[in-house]
Amino acid sequence: MALKSRRKAKQPPSPQASVTDMFKNPKAAFPLALIFIDALLVALIIAFVPYTKIDWDAYMSQVTGYLKGQRDYSNLKGDTGPLVYPAGFLYVYSAIQYVTGGEVYPAQILFGMLYVTNLAIILVIYVKTDVLPWWALILLCLSKRVHSIFVLRLFNDCFAMTFLHASLALLLYQHWHLGLIFFSAAVSIKMNVLLYAPPLLLLMLKAMNITGLITALASAALVQILLGLPFLIAYPIEYVSSAFNLGRVFIHFWSVNFKFVPEPIFVSKKFAVSLLLGHLGLLAIFAHYRWCRHEGGVFKFLYSRVVSSKHGFGVSECSGSSLKILKADYIVTTMFCGNFIGIVCARSLHYQFYSWYFYSLPYLLWITPFPTLVRLIVFFGVELCWNVYPSNVYSSALLMCLHLIILLGLWLAPSKSPCAEDQISNKDR
Repeated sequence: MALKSRRKAKQPPSPQASVTDMFKNPKAAFPLALIFIDALLVALIIAFVPYTKIDWDAYMSQVTGYLKGQRDYSNLKGDTGPLVYPAGFLYVYSAIQYVTGGEVYPAQILFGMLYVTNLAIILVIYVKTDVLPWWALILLCLSKRVHSIFVLRLFNDCFAMTFLHASLALLLYQHWHLGLIFFSAAVSIKMNVLLYAPPLLLLMLKAMNITGLITALASAALVQILLGLPFLIAYPIEYVSSAFNLGRVFIHFWSVNFKFVPEPIFVSKKFAVSLLLGHLGLLAIFAHYRWCRHEGGVFKFLYSRVVSSKHGFGVSECSGSSLKILKADYIVTTMFCGNFIGIVCARSLHYQFYSWYFYSLPYLLWITPFPTLVRLIVFFGVELCWNVYPSNVYSSALLMCLHLIILLGLWLAPSKSPCAEDQISNKDR
């Protein structure tokens, strides 16, 4: 009997048990209250704040073309131009059109439910990492712009980021394959999710053996192939060039982050290349000096992966003997930081793009060494910039300064150890 008890005590807790224990914690009462209060706020916004027509009619036109049998992406158009999102977007909005009949009001209710779902997932992530004090969780509910993006604009960014956050939550409970499937589903709705791809790949190299890495990547690729199959079979070039176009030039007027840059420079190829090089350079620097610091740098880490792959990829720098769970705060820090670097170097941020990183802001600010007052000033400063319409030279310059302050804080923040103490089996590797 005693032997059975000892064996049971050594078993790692299941993800389901972890979630249950989390919500038994008295501190969980506050997140649950936030969800309830914010749900009421969303209902009031839908009931009393006028809807703003931006992309909804274009979405419905593109979906209608698809439902009528059009498979040439270059012919799927709306009043804002041709379709530029992968196939997952069409399936999601086709379902929305079927459920709502293409009407705005029931779609707002649906997006309100999506907002609450996304908030709940985000709160699970925050409670799991335990980086913020309980009172600071309220910051996640205070964005006027994000409420607008979800229930007054009905942008596809909302679905993409909800799938992304669900993917991140799954990674925290070591469900790497399922997490990659959700990640790929998010990419199929909007490509901005690929900003998370570099840090995600690094985490996979740390957490998975070679077999798990290949099968997880194959699963993600298979999702893209299956979703895009009707278009890849009929018009493959049109689909790939439209849905995965990395060379789009955005309109200077709508830029929230680079309005202070003169338009001739803004639209130039040199400016785009400079930002791309800056993005890649910052990722490399953070990977080498921050995310792989405990392994001696990114080159030493990659070399150790190559060497260990010859022996079944079974040795981890965390323990020297076997693979371990990556710590929740390390996973979230790496993912949020990698995405934020992409935000800082983005050629143009439109108003709906705020949803790409708003929910990471409190986390990023609280891992910096800044005093709490400075964190709050920066947070509300960013929110202020995103609520200036139209953006101007001063608001965009201020936003860039605040972004750089956050980036500096992330660089100065103490580096996190990647591995947890408890080992697990390699069943999901």
